[in-house]
Amino acid sequence: MNELLTAQGDRLAADTSMGAVTLLVGDLDAMTRYYRDVVTLDVLGSEGDAVTLGRAGRAIVILRHEPALRHAAAGSAGLFHTAILFETQAALAAALYSVARHAPGTFTGSADHLVSQAFYFTDPEGNGIELYWDRARTDWSWVHGRVEMATLYLDPNGFLAEHLSEEGAAAATAMQPASIGHVHLSVGDVATARAFYVGALGFDETAGLGDQAVFVSAGGYHHHMAMNVWNSRGAGPRMPALGLGRVDLALPDDDALGALGERLRDHGFAVRDDGRTLSFADPWANEILATAA
Repeated sequence: MNELLTAQGDRLAADTSMGAVTLLVGDLDAMTRYYRDVVTLDVLGSEGDAVTLGRAGRAIVILRHEPALRHAAAGSAGLFHTAILFETQAALAAALYSVARHAPGTFTGSADHLVSQAFYFTDPEGNGIELYWDRARTDWSWVHGRVEMATLYLDPNGFLAEHLSEEGAAAATAMQPASIGHVHLSVGDVATARAFYVGALGFDETAGLGDQAVFVSAGGYHHHMAMNVWNSRGAGPRMPALGLGRVDLALPDDDALGALGERLRDHGFAVRDDGRTLSFADPWANEILATAA
């Protein structure tokens, strides 16, 4: 029993989920238009130099105006993509259709990953975006604790033809909830990422690609976060720059939050605790904020 309790105490709570992603932007108006009019998120709030966008009252992307910052140098660590999860294929198709109409040049690819169907874009300031839909968990295949994922061809026009209807497009765009499904980071090396995100933070490793990428989650999801070196192998800690500002984690309760803080400190990481949230940085200075629901 003690061994079981210790093992559970070393992991994130099973019902941990992702919160909003904060982006530091140079042109707040242009980026707001893109996420509102193209990606089809709603403006949930605007205060000072920050705009919060989301769906059904749930924040997904927070844009913070930082005009003094510049883009990071090529090869830097930071954001690979923010992945927005849609609850239905119809809602995903409506968002995909909106991008095709308003900003087709931002489309970069699509794939069937077995667990999901995904479409990829780059926003006006170079931040990666994934819009996706999950297949039912009962359709996922697990082998020795690893989820089977692949990168298979997915025809975006065929997806639209199958799942988009004229009468459903507006309703799906306006009414369907969406959320951050996962966040994919560019890092300097996979071993260090695994040591932090699995060993210290407490995610479970669900898949990996050798020394190229590692995928992690809580509660048996295919992945809440992933880290790769495809554009950033050997990168060191980030300098202040446009792009990723912060990744938010939503933990289920205060006990889970407290356990996370203790675990990070035990592994030698600095944690700022204001009594309601924990804030800390990964080895590449990517900021993370953990909050209890």
